[in-house]
Amino acid sequence: MKILVLNSGSSSIKYQLFNMPSEEVICSGLVERIGLSNPEIHYKSKDIKVDRVCRITNHKEGLEHVVEFLLDEKVGVIKSTSEIDAVGHRVVHGGSTFSNTVVIDEKVKDKIKQLFSLAPQHNPANYEGIVVAETIFPDAKQIAVFDTAFHQTMPVEAYKYAIPNKFLEENNIRRYGFHGTSHKYVSEQAIAYLGKENSKNIITIHIGGGCSITAVKDGKSINTSLGFGPVTGLIMGSRCGDIDQSIVFHLVNNLGYTLDQVNNLLQKESGMHGLTGGMSDYRDIESEAAKGDIKCQEALSMSAYRIKQYIGNYAAILNGLDAIVFTAGVGENSEVLRGLVCTDMDFMGIELNKDKNDLRSKELREIQSANSKVKVLVIPTDEEVEIAKQSFELLN
Repeated sequence: MKILVLNSGSSSIKYQLFNMPSEEVICSGLVERIGLSNPEIHYKSKDIKVDRVCRITNHKEGLEHVVEFLLDEKVGVIKSTSEIDAVGHRVVHGGSTFSNTVVIDEKVKDKIKQLFSLAPQHNPANYEGIVVAETIFPDAKQIAVFDTAFHQTMPVEAYKYAIPNKFLEENNIRRYGFHGTSHKYVSEQAIAYLGKENSKNIITIHIGGGCSITAVKDGKSINTSLGFGPVTGLIMGSRCGDIDQSIVFHLVNNLGYTLDQVNNLLQKESGMHGLTGGMSDYRDIESEAAKGDIKCQEALSMSAYRIKQYIGNYAAILNGLDAIVFTAGVGENSEVLRGLVCTDMDFMGIELNKDKNDLRSKELREIQSANSKVKVLVIPTDEEVEIAKQSFELLN
């Protein structure tokens, strides 16, 4: 069975075509920096690798480029779209309706659209991917895998907000959490690597354009930084993370902002973008920080500081800490941010080995020092494999 997995992020599309159930990767690639300067598309099969800079202003254009590669006479891997049996889609917000993987129909699509306001940078992109895929792959089953599913094991103390009970009971307002597919994958990889007895208490740290951190006890999520929507918690590419809600009322009541303007400010103009004056890509920020840009240096320090706060918070909730895991684009590739996070953490038993931290690799690796009581792992996430597995299991 051939399953194409589409993972649409806020500014990127990861894609992989699998033979299932063997999990053989037929081809894979990435469309990155969508809507930013110098967008790129990368495509790789067993014998061919192509990297191309091209104009990509939205996710629809990005997906069209992906399909062109798949069908290309010289570098493509399929001759007809009918060869694709299923398309697995990552969908960020499933609300209270979806706690499992589902086959997509019109009702599912309508519900995903209803949740646009809760994940405005992701659910619309996820939905667009579904609509485009339905047109291009009319014979394939469309499958939705929800980022919120892994966090359904959180206890009431973690997911319930301290507002009147009716808002949970009647309106399903609660903490949902996101990046669940990634946190599930890397936590399972860490447990398999360390053994169950040495991995009862893990903190997984997903750092990319969007960021989140999750406390995992005995393989289950018990708390996570993202909440009702994907804005709270860590400082992100363009999202503010934790903020005093009274600032929202101040912006509206005293500074003349509309609610739509506030939403746009906190979702698209804040985070690293707001702190640096327009940069949201960590590679650009680190480059400018190395040249002495004070704003970029401060933004990196603030990002690391927020992550440290959550590590301390979750270590207390877990009542112990066996390992922390860095993952996703920035977590896997930024030795700078990992170094800032793990500096002055000896009280927690966390200490890095600089040489190991500086080493670039696509493999699971340890980067802690010999004296560190807590394992520090870098585990490349593979949400696409997880989505392919869940899609295949649903169809079979």
